[in-house]
Amino acid sequence: MEPESGLAEAERVELTVDAVAPGGHCVARVDGQVVFVRHALPGERVIAEVTEVHKGFVRADAVTVLDASPDRVEPPCPYAKPGACGGCDLQHVAPAAQLAWKTAVVREQLTRLGGLTDAELDGLGVRVEALPGGLLGWRSRVRYAVDAADRAGLLKHRSHEVVPIDSCLIAHPAIQELPVLAPTGASWPAADAVETVASTGGDVTVVEVRDGISMQVSGPAVVREVAADRAWTLPASAFWQVHPAAADTLSTAVLELLDPRPGEVAWDLYGGAGLFAAGLAAKVGASGRVTVVEAAPQGVSAARRNLADLPRVEVVSARVETALARRRITGPVDVVVLDPPRAGAGAPVVRALAAAGPRAIAYVACDPAAFARDVRTFAGLGWRLTALRGFDLFPMTQHVELVGLLVPGP
Repeated sequence: MEPESGLAEAERVELTVDAVAPGGHCVARVDGQVVFVRHALPGERVIAEVTEVHKGFVRADAVTVLDASPDRVEPPCPYAKPGACGGCDLQHVAPAAQLAWKTAVVREQLTRLGGLTDAELDGLGVRVEALPGGLLGWRSRVRYAVDAADRAGLLKHRSHEVVPIDSCLIAHPAIQELPVLAPTGASWPAADAVETVASTGGDVTVVEVRDGISMQVSGPAVVREVAADRAWTLPASAFWQVHPAAADTLSTAVLELLDPRPGEVAWDLYGGAGLFAAGLAAKVGASGRVTVVEAAPQGVSAARRNLADLPRVEVVSARVETALARRRITGPVDVVVLDPPRAGAGAPVVRALAAAGPRAIAYVACDPAAFARDVRTFAGLGWRLTALRGFDLFPMTQHVELVGLLVPGP
């Protein structure tokens, strides 16, 4: 079905690009029709090819740049272009402009979905900070899909089509050296996917996934990570931050914002392997108490193993909403770390936390939209966002990580 503008899939149209939008797009308009354009920059005049048609909007790729932005650079990866790999959204954007892009998206989401004003955001000093290590060679966990010719590669944007590649430039150097990809890499006739890990502890692992079952190809099944002044061990397929500096960066930010005090009670919700719980335990001391809530079995076992030396830490195996609703954990509680999945915490969890009465909540968010919706729910319950830090944990991509501080009262 074609929208009112008459634009159809595969049609090419000249347009001028407007502001950035979530999802690695910029916004443009053709005869009043909204067009979300990838591979473009604000202010550019481009020829765009329509890739999807929806009621009310279309998606398109900028295939020819007629007037380039001064922030445009040549993508270092030959696969970062229309019709090729969809893993990187911003390789055509200069480093400083990538941070500005992500900052603009965060501000837009918090005003449109979170109900905050520009003045409030100015007061928070919203900005996205770079991590050490540069824009390439940072990704310590890469999952490759396998195509019909048994070659490992990455997916096109919004597609299940596999793009065979010979190298992924954002992958950790140790992953780039693995014989996984064409033309010199292994063939994967029985695999659905190939998972690779290069841990901060120096382990390098390859796992083949067949019909949902993981099979070790090389390297240790349990890898070591180093973060927050501790050594961690966890299964290679368990969740851990993919940027080598991310775990330390987030742990430091959470502890700085929450300022846990000796003797306090703390919750680490969606706690994973227990990264934040370890930092909380060190701050609240022997007279305090920390409870971790995690649902994934691998995360629960990893947290119990890695936090076993901390006697005042309890790990609860449950979904967070279930633990709160069924009183598996109950107040009083002083400080909370809330690190939900991409969909956010959701209104039931937010209401339960507000009712528990902590003095502060550090919210770690990997999706600005979900974070903004939860901030709005907290605001309706009398809570305020008093600090916000953004981190570029995923250079070259649209993704950004946020750590916000929420407190009750006016």
